Amino acid sequence: MQEPHENDKLHRIRHSLAHVLAQAVLELRPGSTLGFGPAIADGFYYDFILSAPITEDDFPALEKTMKHIIGAGQKFEREDLPGPEALARIEAMNEPYKREYAEELLTREGVESLSFYTNGPFLDMCEGPHVANTRELPKGGFKLRSVAGAYWRGNSDNAMMTRIYAWAFESKEELEAHVKAHKEALERDHKKLGKELDLFVIDDVIGKGLPLWLPNGTVVREEIEKLMKELEFAGGYQRVATPHLAKTDLYRQTGHLPYYAEGMYPFMELKEQGEDGAEVVRETYVLRPMNCPHHHRVFGARLRSYRDLPLRLAEYGQVYRFEDSGALSGLLRVRGMCMNDAHIYCTEEQIKEEFLAVMRLHEDLYRILGLREYHLRFSTWDPDDPKGKQKYVDNPAAWQKTQELVYAAMLDSGIPFEDGKGEAAFYGPKIDVQFRTVTGREETASTNQLDFAVPPRLGLTYRGADNGEHHPYCIHRAPAGTHERFVAFLIEHFGGAFPTWLAPVQVRVIPVADAFTDYAEAIVARLRKHFVRAELDGSSETMGKKIRIASTEKVPNVLVVGEREKQDATVTLRRYGSRDQSTLSLDAFEQDLLRRIRERELDRADWT
Repeated sequence: MQEPHENDKLHRIRHSLAHVLAQAVLELRPGSTLGFGPAIADGFYYDFILSAPITEDDFPALEKTMKHIIGAGQKFEREDLPGPEALARIEAMNEPYKREYAEELLTREGVESLSFYTNGPFLDMCEGPHVANTRELPKGGFKLRSVAGAYWRGNSDNAMMTRIYAWAFESKEELEAHVKAHKEALERDHKKLGKELDLFVIDDVIGKGLPLWLPNGTVVREEIEKLMKELEFAGGYQRVATPHLAKTDLYRQTGHLPYYAEGMYPFMELKEQGEDGAEVVRETYVLRPMNCPHHHRVFGARLRSYRDLPLRLAEYGQVYRFEDSGALSGLLRVRGMCMNDAHIYCTEEQIKEEFLAVMRLHEDLYRILGLREYHLRFSTWDPDDPKGKQKYVDNPAAWQKTQELVYAAMLDSGIPFEDGKGEAAFYGPKIDVQFRTVTGREETASTNQLDFAVPPRLGLTYRGADNGEHHPYCIHRAPAGTHERFVAFLIEHFGGAFPTWLAPVQVRVIPVADAFTDYAEAIVARLRKHFVRAELDGSSETMGKKIRIASTEKVPNVLVVGEREKQDATVTLRRYGSRDQSTLSLDAFEQDLLRRIRERELDRADWT
């Protein structure tokens, strides 16, 4: 869902309602402090430091106050003030977060004046635009949605604020239609379906953010891994396997420690007794937060020639990142993850074609899976960021050069993308593939990065055609991201009803009576010889209930067999999502099933 342009009527309605919400909160929680309150894709939110907590139980009172404000017919009036006067105004408002932002605009951004909007007793520093009068706002067109925590300016070093989300549309009918669609979408939430379909579990005894893959979920991740290994083999990748931990010296050499130390698990010190009897630290290890340092050591394990390039090293590598506990969310945000990683070492002349080949690999993967609702972000360096030297390698010329190379490659690809200034990796620009979860949250599913900095830092070289030593460029890529996040997207994309090739149980055979169990068992055994995930439902439940259970578990193919099927060597097939059933020979079913699995057919038209 796209956010309306700021000049659109709906954007003005949503932005104005955010001010109305802030006014209502200050009435019910006097002494609260304001953060930001923008319009978003389906409504708006506002951030606060509250004088007393607000929960969803308070929403009826808040909505009632908001409707009263709307009915009062308050005018939205704008005032522009030069810098010193604007700061004085904010000082009088006693809003420290607004002041911080205002000072940044006036100093770093070079803005000469700031705008303020007043509606009734409420005053806010704001660019606008707004409606002219609160009576233009639809009383029945908004609904408070949820309360969440959010760091000021999105930085975990800053204060945690309370964010109140709301939906907003031009009419009550549009709002109700959206809320209904949202509720239906939540039925596809990966956390809900993960539990119902026995895909994964987060066990507090194991640890937060460390998912246990159950047998059904393990099938899904292994099928995706199998697919990626096939695509990578066809693309000329070579597989490697590397350990889950390394000495901290490796991450100092690569330069990761200054940028990622806060996201790494605590260091493990290996101690031994010194000559004087005191304990001394002999070595320090850390669980790896990324695979690339290990792959760099593989590249450096022997002398390389330009004839070896491009060298494409691939691994499904397990990594660990100590995410803040408040950010953890099902499989989307975890602390232990298995990444579809690869690193392509190449010359400057090879960058464009290799980068394009990776983007084509992304497209092949998404086409096979029927994924279409995503967009690409060209994440670049921000040379004006005051924290730039802490965030990025300080080499402006290299940044400019590599960003131009990636930009040219993306233009040639014909794939549309948007700019993401300031979102680059510390060592180079990247293309991020962005999806939205069913709850509307945008997440990065996969990435393709160009690294100019780390190979030279590690002394990685190859002998060129000129017989001289040269540093390679490195393309980091992960089309399927991590198993955890990618499977979360797929659970929601398919609503848990995976196509046959990906389904944990591909075929369930149900005999109509015990007398036909032997025929059902023979079918299961025959299919399993072809590595089909087939199983028998030999329970004592009625046939009707067995069929309902198979539907609840979203089994894509259910075979019902009885006297006629046994005599004729046939099966009666019921496909998930269809009320129709058909009887066909076992041979014909088997041939079609194996073809659909082999071709990774999506099964249903609405998945394509």
